[in-house]
This record gives sequence, structure tokens and C-alpha cells, in this order.
Amino acid sequence: MGKDKGLFQEHELSYCMDSFIGIDIGTQGARVVLMDAAGNLLGSEEEQFPLSAGSREEQSPAEWWDACLRSLQLLLAGVDASNIKAIAVTSTSGTIIPVDANYQPLHNAIMYSDGRQTAEGALCKEKALLHQPQGYTAFNTTSGLPKMLWFVNNFPEKIPQLHKFIHAADFITGKLCGNFDVTDFTNVLKSGFDVAAQRWPEYIWETLPIREEWLQDVVPSGTPVGKLSLQTLGLSAEVIVVAGMTDGCASQIASGAVNPGDWNTTIGTTLVVKGVTTAEIRDPEGRLYCHRHPEGYWMPGGASNTGADWVSKNFPGDLETLNEAAAKLLPTGHLIYPLLQQGERFPFVAPQAKGFETEEGLPAEARFAASMEGVAYIERYAYEVIEHLSGEKVKAVFTAGGASNSQTWLTIRSNVLNLPLYKMKYVTGASGAAILAASKTHFSSIMAAAAAMTQTEKQVNPDAALAQAYESSYQAFISTLKEKGYISDHAYA
Repeated sequence: MGKDKGLFQEHELSYCMDSFIGIDIGTQGARVVLMDAAGNLLGSEEEQFPLSAGSREEQSPAEWWDACLRSLQLLLAGVDASNIKAIAVTSTSGTIIPVDANYQPLHNAIMYSDGRQTAEGALCKEKALLHQPQGYTAFNTTSGLPKMLWFVNNFPEKIPQLHKFIHAADFITGKLCGNFDVTDFTNVLKSGFDVAAQRWPEYIWETLPIREEWLQDVVPSGTPVGKLSLQTLGLSAEVIVVAGMTDGCASQIASGAVNPGDWNTTIGTTLVVKGVTTAEIRDPEGRLYCHRHPEGYWMPGGASNTGADWVSKNFPGDLETLNEAAAKLLPTGHLIYPLLQQGERFPFVAPQAKGFETEEGLPAEARFAASMEGVAYIERYAYEVIEHLSGEKVKAVFTAGGASNSQTWLTIRSNVLNLPLYKMKYVTGASGAAILAASKTHFSSIMAAAAAMTQTEKQVNPDAALAQAYESSYQAFISTLKEKGYISDHAYA
């Protein structure tokens, strides 16, 4: 992307206030941003990783660090860095790195997307359900604990050298400050940490070939864990490095959804819902799982198999023209569930689910609009499930992802939900990490940091008449899901 020099001129005066670095180590590259305490983006750099055929299974942490370091050097070139106060890192959830006593990787990073841990995932799930049924039990190939077990099973010769299993964000945090032994509540959820009791459960080392000493200490995201030990960036040694966060949670922070009752919907390839509740949500169907909020609240979330993947497949043409035409057709009165693959996981679990159109032969603009409406109906049902399980009201919905760039889709969603939608200006994981860096070093909490550092780009409010018109279409959509056996006749079961 490269640094926007104009940003520095526009916000020249902001250098009188503290600023913060956010780092995002994604699947395909590293991104770093510099933001001030008012949420102004002062600079941004990114570098893609040299991905190989096996990059979904393993990646080199050393290559992450090299790309991160080069990006930081470009970001800080020619900058008065005297006001930079703190740094935070976000990365993928479920990625695991085994390290030795010198914190050198004993193996490449075992990526969250590595599918080789099926047997280990099943065993971890079995042990968790037996010994810790109130904790995290949804282990599968994307979880951290099965990846630890897989490494132990497949590389016994390396076990004498094994010192810790660390997560992706922890590796970069450790390279910055020298502390690799501490991680945060969000990264350890899928590694089996009991985020309610705030401890590692004994079944991990009592029933699995995992040693307790291989597991990190755990603190809330944003907690200072050290000071910058790297001397090559021209930054003060007093710069604070804080405990990081998973990429999904960091994007939630960037969206502004940090207070109880706040929720964020990101519609990219899939629809992902994340929010904040005062109490933990326990979902017997496993549709939702809960991260721990830095201030002790809960951050439940769920991901649908429906989203915006149908847009490029079904409508490869001029989307701007389609959006303009679709805006004149609302509400369409047509029901489309644009699920491309078989099976749904959220807000209902239905392995047999298939997408449907209740009327064939619609013009492209009507089919496009009705597909957007279908995703909005899924989103509304998700929030109704959440309210039912939590007993707490959804007070505000923030939005991100490619779908939030469509004014027509925002209008549909606001009226289907009958709630205002808020789209923030900077919603990347790196921006969320910068806010996290400020949360306990400049502000008193993540809520205070987000209030000061997120900037609303757009607010869309429902129209009473349109919202009422959508009510009947939504009920018809739900009735169709019930008729097909995808959801129960019992509300939200």
C-alpha cells in the first residue's frame, strides 16, 4: 500500500499527542499502521509474504518478522518518533509455534488453516467434554491445542528442546520486547485456556501428552508485557509493548464495538458477527463461542457460511450499476438465500442446508437486491438468536467488510434489523491493534480508547415505512427456513 505522505501533512499538528503502532501479521502479509490518540491515521505500510504451495499448512515466522521489520522501518522513515508510546500486535487465531529455550522456532508456524490435525482435534474435544464441559470444547483442525498435540506426536525427537508453545502474535511481540512467555485471553481460547476461571485446566497435562510448563502465562489484551528491546527502529527504549489479540477481535475493536450491547457485522466472503455482553453466552448448539473482553466482559462471535461470496460468482459485471438499479426495487418481495455451498453453521446449524430462490427468472437487478436482502435476513436472525441466548439487547450494530461499501446493502440491512448501522473509517486489524496499544498506556480502558480513536465514516438509519415492509418479508424468509427443516419451529432452538 505504501505510506501516504499527505497523511503526515494533514495531521502534522497531531504529533503533539501520543501515537501508537499497530501490527497485523495476516495469512498473506504484514501490515503496520501509526495512529494518534485522536484516531488519525498517520501512516501505513504493508508487505506481502512469499507464499509457497504449503503456506496454508506452515509458514516461516522468520519471514513474518523480516517483512514486519522492513514495514516498520519504512513507516518510521523520516518521522519524529518521540511521541510514539506503545505497540500492539494482532495475528491469526489458532496458529501455533513451538520454540526452544532461546525462543527459536523448532518448526515452522503450524497455521490455523492446516487441516492435518483431525485426529488430534477429535481427541482434544473428547477430553474437554469429559473433563471441562463448561470450558472451550469446540476443538477442530483450526484450534491451537490440537496443533500442539500434533507436533508432539509427529516430532518426538524435538521434545527435549521444547520450551513453549506460542501463538502467532506472541512471536512478533517477543521479537519486539524479548518476552515470549506471555500471551492474551483471545489467543489462548482455542488452545484450551479456561477464560472464565482464567487458568489452564488440568486435563490438558493430565490426559494429553502436553506439559504444563509448555503453556504461556495469560493476561488481558492490552496489558503491558515489556518495553521495546529492539534498537534498530530509532524508537525510544521506553516504548511499551502490550499483550496482543486475535485478528478477528482486533477488527472488532477497530469497528468500535467494544461496549456491552455493541455488535459488529463484517460481511466479506462470509458473514461474521462479534459483540460484547456482560455475561458469557453458552450456546448448546455451538453456534457461538466467547472470547474474554480486556475489561472482563465477554466477546461472543459466530461465523456464517453465507456472506458476499455470491456477488463475484453470480454478478461479475458492473456492480455500481446493479446497486443503483437494486436501490429502486426495495423491498423486492422475493426470497433468496444465496448460500453457495451445502451446510450452514451460524446462526443455525444445518449440514443439509442449500441456497434457494423461491422465484426463478428474475431480472439481474431484482435477483441482486433479493440476494442482499437474504443475507440481511440471516443477519437479523443471528441477532435474535444472540438476544435469546444472552438475555441482553443488541443496542448498536457497527459494520465492516466489502459489503459495507454498498449503500444499497447498508439501507437494506438497517431496515431489516430496524437499527442504525455505523461504519467506521479505519477498520483493519492493524488499526484495532493500534487502539489496543493505547488502551492501557494512554487511556484507562479499551472502551475509552475506542471512543477516542474510532471515527464514524457513515451512519445509516432505518426508515419506519421500509422497516415495516421488510418485517413481513423477513417472517416469510424464516417460515421458508422452517419448512425446509433448517431451523426448528421452536424459537431459536
